[in-house]
Amino acid sequence: MTRSIAGNRPLHTFRAAASGAAVFLLGTLLPLASAAAAEPLRPCRIEIVEKGSGWPVPLVELRTTHQVRLVSDNAGVVALDLPEVMGEETWFEIRGHGYGVPADGFGNHGVRVVPRPGETVRIEVERSIIARRLGRLTGGGLFAEDERTGGTAPAGREPRGVFGCDSVLVATHRGRLHWAWGDTTVPRYPLGVFDTTGGTTVLHPLAAAIPPLRMPFDLFRNDTGRPRAICPMPGQGPTWIGGLVSLPDAAGQERLVASYAKIRGTLEAYEAGLCIWDDAAAVFRPHRMVWTKSAATPRPPPLPDGHALRWRDGSGGDRVLFCNPFPMLACGATLAAWEDPAAWEVLEPQVTVPSAAGTAVTPHRGSIAWNGFRGRWIGVFTEKFGTPSAFGEVWYAEAQSPTGPWGRAVKVLSHDNYSFYNPRLHPELTDPDGPVVVFEGTYSTMFAADPPPTPRYDYNQILYRLDLDDPALGAAGRAAD
Repeated sequence: MTRSIAGNRPLHTFRAAASGAAVFLLGTLLPLASAAAAEPLRPCRIEIVEKGSGWPVPLVELRTTHQVRLVSDNAGVVALDLPEVMGEETWFEIRGHGYGVPADGFGNHGVRVVPRPGETVRIEVERSIIARRLGRLTGGGLFAEDERTGGTAPAGREPRGVFGCDSVLVATHRGRLHWAWGDTTVPRYPLGVFDTTGGTTVLHPLAAAIPPLRMPFDLFRNDTGRPRAICPMPGQGPTWIGGLVSLPDAAGQERLVASYAKIRGTLEAYEAGLCIWDDAAAVFRPHRMVWTKSAATPRPPPLPDGHALRWRDGSGGDRVLFCNPFPMLACGATLAAWEDPAAWEVLEPQVTVPSAAGTAVTPHRGSIAWNGFRGRWIGVFTEKFGTPSAFGEVWYAEAQSPTGPWGRAVKVLSHDNYSFYNPRLHPELTDPDGPVVVFEGTYSTMFAADPPPTPRYDYNQILYRLDLDDPALGAAGRAAD
């Protein structure tokens, strides 16, 4: 409209007019022209999808030749609103942590696009990893790009007040899934919540393990509506918990329990104990002190830490295994056995796992679960000496028993100079006897070689999917027989 007005009636025509009508018309049109010029630029909607399946791909970065970085959201969408590229043939370098396009003759990985306001452009990327990225579970702006371009994000409200969450624990307790995260970043200040945050969902929160997805967390909040600590143990520094599990007490009532550690300085643990969930107050209460750091006891003893799973052993006993990734400690599946260190059995986890490539992999952190489709125990874990990024590689392995032997391991996921630590299998989110499993981990710059943090994604939980009928996992199956 502005161009039309300026082209049909130059402003000097109005200045030269002597009639009052012309002066009135000038006074009317100038504000309209200014308003039209101030209209915001409509974004170009760029949809990034996996070649073949058409699934949206989150966490794919488009980078222009003048180093503007744009990252796809959980809908695989980028809302492009750069005025300098509209209508201009523009090169976008593509970086996707396992998703990308073939290199051109100069070795550059990218595409040329002519973006225009209000239009939609689709970019297909090829997957080079075995795992399939489903989306981010935590943080803010899960569907921000999609919403800016008029998309229809999955139903549900994004939990407000959280920008980043460290590693996750989950347990089934009294008809709900209980989730707990480590240190949590909040919008109002760089420092956040350091005594564990948490929330709940229904027992089956995902209709299907396909993108786009939104996890319907119901977070524990304080009186002002902000996410709050659920494990505020006395003492200096953060409180981290592990071994989250629900066990029956002497009266048969389910009690949600965990171990905890107090942290100070540069990740130094100085105190550890056991805590029990207060269902009425929705907070963990200290139950038993197990260790305090001293010259005589500089390191904590084995604790019911890591990821807990129920297991009926060969003698028919119902036990709990505490794993990270492989079992480190076991006890009877009762509150009485859990709270008594004399009833704990310390296990020796497997130190290395042979890989399908013939090398030895040293597991760092991870989790295991039973899978009926494979008829075996399955596990995912990071590599202690991983390359190309520290703790950014995820391996998959199988065993006939949770205590092993495990192998051969197959690498299913790799991140380019970015950490992805503490992967957690979620058999509770899929059919435990089906061919699909999902796992999440913490996507962070923490242990990488100083990469630029990915906007919105950094220090958050990202969910991946494994199709257990994928031929690429066949080597793991043969080795476990």
